[in-house]
Amino acid sequence: MMILRYSPASPYARKIRIAAELLGLSDRIRIEPASTADPDDTLRAQNPLGKIPTLILADGSALYDSRVIADYLDFLAGGGQLTLADPEKRFAAQRLQALGDGVNDAALLIRYEIATRSAALRDPEAVALQQGKIDRALASLEAAPPAGPPDIGHIAVACALGYLDLRFEGTWRSAHPRLVAWLDDFAAKIPAYEATRA
Repeated sequence: MMILRYSPASPYARKIRIAAELLGLSDRIRIEPASTADPDDTLRAQNPLGKIPTLILADGSALYDSRVIADYLDFLAGGGQLTLADPEKRFAAQRLQALGDGVNDAALLIRYEIATRSAALRDPEAVALQQGKIDRALASLEAAPPAGPPDIGHIAVACALGYLDLRFEGTWRSAHPRLVAWLDDFAAKIPAYEATRA
């Protein structure tokens, strides 16, 4: 059995949990919490970067990061389901995944700045730089919400929006009604989205 090292609040781990469910692989993966801050957690031996998600395979080797894990799970399930075979669709999905993951990257940097630094040490310019990335990505997605059957790009975007809801109280929603409608539809069609909510 494979082991997924994760944290419930991680949007990247959530992406993998949803992907595994859609691919019919959830029963082959044991979910195991990990603490990226604890030097005694075995995570650092399993992944030298000490990051989540990390997927431990049956032979004890590890895969990371979420893009690699998602690709591997798609391969295990026969390929071409979430990481599509058709080149045009494949790279459109990969581009959308990069956009969703990029929103998460920026949101996490803002979160760290706010949560780990005292107010006197926070860098407003650094926060503004990351917020600009999020704002531009959301504007792009509002103009053209993901379309078609769910793929890895859809999952990544949904997890990014879920992370913005979790950490920033859904402040993105008021200016992005088409994206809100898309996420509501995604959540209705993909029960694993609500099941993995932190």
